[in-house]
Amino acid sequence: MSGILEGKRVLITGVLLESSIAFHAAKLAQEQGAEIILTAFPRPTLTERIAKKLPRPTKVVELDVTDDEHLARIEGIVREELGGLDGVVHSVGFAPPDALGGNFLNTPFESVATAMHVSAFSLKSLTMACLPLMQGGGSVVGMTFDAQFAWPQYDWMGPAKAALEATSRYLARDLGKENVRCNLVSAGPIGSMAAKSIPGFTDLADVWNTRSPLEWDMADPEPAGRGIVALLSDWFPKTTGEIVHVDGGVHIMGA
Repeated sequence: MSGILEGKRVLITGVLLESSIAFHAAKLAQEQGAEIILTAFPRPTLTERIAKKLPRPTKVVELDVTDDEHLARIEGIVREELGGLDGVVHSVGFAPPDALGGNFLNTPFESVATAMHVSAFSLKSLTMACLPLMQGGGSVVGMTFDAQFAWPQYDWMGPAKAALEATSRYLARDLGKENVRCNLVSAGPIGSMAAKSIPGFTDLADVWNTRSPLEWDMADPEPAGRGIVALLSDWFPKTTGEIVHVDGGVHIMGA
């Protein structure tokens, strides 16, 4: 029995460590039949080392999603390697230290602008850079952290994720005519490198210990990876502009 991504070609960003959700999405995508290519920044050698733990070898390309030159060359590199694309995974986010950890009221605009550029605007930039490769349509899947709430310590990454969620909806609106779907996975907290960069992350993650209907394991990124792979597949052919929660159910809880 073939996998649900058999014959698909997918570009995946954000593979930093084996604990990354993106790593598990890449692993599952290969297991489900996809050919993949990884992008990395600022340390491609780190991603190349982690990529050796995947089921099959894959090319790693340096890509700074805020660099127009990097974005301009990605089409040619991917076309030469895979011929085209059927899916893109956007798993990129960054905020300077002074935009996190309880400093919301004092964060300068320059730091906010960086967070917005890397974490939200880059979804549009990356999608448009890859759009010529998706001639038969495709699926773009991004990663969010439920932006309808104000989380402890998360500060300006919250507005950045809200912008990401809005960007996804507008991409879904404008790219539907190209048969390109754009959806997000809203995952619960995972002990990844991105999480460790948030001061006081344990305070945020502790919410899941008391409020999650399903038991949540911060050391298990695979459920979120499965959500990404499902949205990349043809099993959601008419779903776009959606946010699929893989958070143990915390998003449904009131007081």
